[in-house]
Amino acid sequence: MKKILSAIFLVSTLTSFSQSDKIIGEYFLELGNEKHQIEYRLNLNSDGTFGFHSYTNNQNGIPPIVHTYGKGTWNVDGKVVSFITNKEKDLDEKHTLDFSGSKARFVTKPSRDKTDRIIKTKLKFFESEIFWIKGLDIFKT
Repeated sequence: MKKILSAIFLVSTLTSFSQSDKIIGEYFLELGNEKHQIEYRLNLNSDGTFGFHSYTNNQNGIPPIVHTYGKGTWNVDGKVVSFITNKEKDLDEKHTLDFSGSKARFVTKPSRDKTDRIIKTKLKFFESEIFWIKGLDIFKT
């Protein structure tokens, strides 16, 4: 009986770790044209931390170039990635974005899908206090 329980625990643990391994990595999105360019870069690290960088180059804006940063920790429950920013530890002059309460769905091609269709691996933000993050699709590189 102990061996069966140990085997079930081992399989469930390996399954949850393999899901996290798929999520870990760099995500990137580039939008705009010559006069207005926006780039988003999100790094999900294996130690459970993340770093976010937003770059905006709007030639008609004041200021024309804006860099915005955020950092904190993340965790995954099924296909939902939750982001937490510790206001005392993670926010400073450079890192001003508070990702607390932000959630994104991990989207990838299902392993049972044997068709030729291409589905890019991405994070789709569906909840966030940062208004321009909600609804954002950012793709894994």
